[in-house]
Amino acid sequence: MSNPLFRKKNISTILADAEAGLSDAEGHSTSLKKVLGVRDLTFMGIAAVVGAGIFSTIGNASFQGGPGVSILFILTAVCCGFSALCYAEFASRIPVSGSAYTYAYASFGELIAWIIGWDLLMEYAIGNIAVAISWSQYFVNLLEGLHIHVPAFLTTDYLSASRGFKEATTALAHGDALTSLSQTVQSSYQAWLQAPRIGNFRLIADIPALAIVFLITWLVYVGIRETRKATNMMVILKLIVLVAVIAVGFFYVAPANWSPFLPNGFGGMMKGVSAVFFAYIGFDAISTTAEECKNPQRDLPRGMIYSLIICTVLYILVALVLTGMVSYKDLQVGDPLAFVFKRVGLNEISYIISFSAVIATASVLLVFQMGQPRIWMSMSRDGLLPKVFSRIHPKYKTPSFATMVTGFFVAIPALFLNLTEVTDLTSIGTLFAFVLVCGGVLLLPKLGEGEQKPKFKIPYINAQWIVPTLFVVGVVFFWKNFLGLFDLGGGWTVFRDKLPFFLFVILAIGLTITSFIKKLSLIPVLGLASCFYLMTELGYTNWLRFIIWLVIGLVIYFLYSRHHSKLRDVVDK
Repeated sequence: MSNPLFRKKNISTILADAEAGLSDAEGHSTSLKKVLGVRDLTFMGIAAVVGAGIFSTIGNASFQGGPGVSILFILTAVCCGFSALCYAEFASRIPVSGSAYTYAYASFGELIAWIIGWDLLMEYAIGNIAVAISWSQYFVNLLEGLHIHVPAFLTTDYLSASRGFKEATTALAHGDALTSLSQTVQSSYQAWLQAPRIGNFRLIADIPALAIVFLITWLVYVGIRETRKATNMMVILKLIVLVAVIAVGFFYVAPANWSPFLPNGFGGMMKGVSAVFFAYIGFDAISTTAEECKNPQRDLPRGMIYSLIICTVLYILVALVLTGMVSYKDLQVGDPLAFVFKRVGLNEISYIISFSAVIATASVLLVFQMGQPRIWMSMSRDGLLPKVFSRIHPKYKTPSFATMVTGFFVAIPALFLNLTEVTDLTSIGTLFAFVLVCGGVLLLPKLGEGEQKPKFKIPYINAQWIVPTLFVVGVVFFWKNFLGLFDLGGGWTVFRDKLPFFLFVILAIGLTITSFIKKLSLIPVLGLASCFYLMTELGYTNWLRFIIWLVIGLVIYFLYSRHHSKLRDVVDK
């Protein structure tokens, strides 16, 4: 801890603080109720993963990658699997709230912990915004199926309405019919025309998104038992619907639709990586509930791994059914599951799917809204955020203030932003968290005095020769990509898109050398490398936005958090 920026928090101290229960400046207990078992954790993982991805973004991913998107789900699941094992070891070793933030504090030190904590705030908040918007779309579609019409200006975000109006106006000026445009553009155009105005400003907002966020926030606020019951009920319902959809859908599969399996090649398949990975984010939210688990060292690892396996099987089967029932070319729609059943004439099932989608996305929002306040609570306990964020409600035993702030932090942007703007940024933030968790496992200190042996540990596989071999194989297969890094003829516009992959090459070389010299554990190395590679597929623009967010976080750290850190007080003494 000689460098104050990288002072680490001792694992024994973390565990002692969590076991004893802390109190804030006003004497309120910060201990949480221990009520969750392995089934609850597994259901929470499924609730967080099976949501907007399987009901929405899977359509665009299938359009980009064709039937081969099922391979992308497997690749992504493997990457997430490596990360899940690393999360599981951390959760078994450090069973307290805070997720990757707490893990980074013990392995990398305070500055990296702050960075990952700030990153998680973005991941959860923007992920929640995306899910709230997606829920609103499904809810409106369900109401339309029941012949209940809500004016478009009350169900559309301002940004989409403005863009839709401009696109429609341009098309009409060129003599195109309004009906020739997509349903989304038509709806946005009508929203802009029908919206009431105050001066030149049109009152357009996504009211259903606001309503669901406040409802879920209230549920999370009143207690973990209520959250658990609601989550379990919603998960059981959507699993029944999905299994039924898969079973019925296979009777309408035309194998000819699976050929060609990769119509746009490997590159086309990888274009769907953001949409596919967005489907997987959230299993790490389970780790934020560590202090509310009856036996976190045993149950957290099991809950993470069980939920990931179940969700991966579901995703692969759904992808195969979708691309088998209709051509992948027709799947660039917002509600692909409902769409394919309407296409084959099963309208009744499409209505059931719309209802299930409303439940599924609500369950995702529930888990995410539960996770973010607990990260804020952990950061507040360490002094990196104001003390009020770690205040626990005396009756409900939940982080009350942090939960309310989370609600407003998500609800207000959900009124005005659209789904496209937030999905990619959520994915890059999550992947960055996975990268640091995998790297953190490699830096975990040995068991301290009095510290119990963890009930789960990643099997050690010597990476000394395996990683260099994989690096050589990668160079052989992707040599054109490596050579393309040094082609500067396209100017800055072309070169900037190569920068993320250039960073990956540097990381791969460093990991190869270090693995050979230090004989690192294989699984964390593969997790770190694979997640960073997926980050390179998200493009320069998302990297730029992500870096700007981190810079803002660093400014806050150096102006406030660094000077209020409790660990700093301990070190100074």
